[in-house]
Amino acid sequence: MKITLATASDYAYIRERDRHLAERLIDAKIEAGEIYLLRNEEGSSMGWMRYGYFWDNIPFMNMIWIDEPYRGHGSGKQVVLHWEQEMKQQGFKLVMTSTMANEEAQHFYRKLGYRDAGCLLLQDEPLEILLTKALV
Repeated sequence: MKITLATASDYAYIRERDRHLAERLIDAKIEAGEIYLLRNEEGSSMGWMRYGYFWDNIPFMNMIWIDEPYRGHGSGKQVVLHWEQEMKQQGFKLVMTSTMANEEAQHFYRKLGYRDAGCLLLQDEPLEILLTKALV
């Protein structure tokens, strides 16, 4: 698997799969270098990870997506560790993410060293767990 920054040619792939990002924001996230593309050995897209910034200064992983045939083989872990290393190289000492309490992702993040940091309760939504990890 290869991890690269998304380019304009990845727009359609991301738009088709990312239901949480407004279509008008995809180009801006690509241009800002805030979307990583995961590619298989043949060079085809197999997933992505996108991030932003909490309080405008803490890298916040917003979404990881791995296409169904590629799930369960460590790709998610690889892209998270890649992103953490990139953020550390940029001088950040802390990263964040979140997941709903009814999703299995919370266990994935905890195995990678993320710690519960709080929660958010929105009307008619499951509890959102905020997680942080110190980059040491």
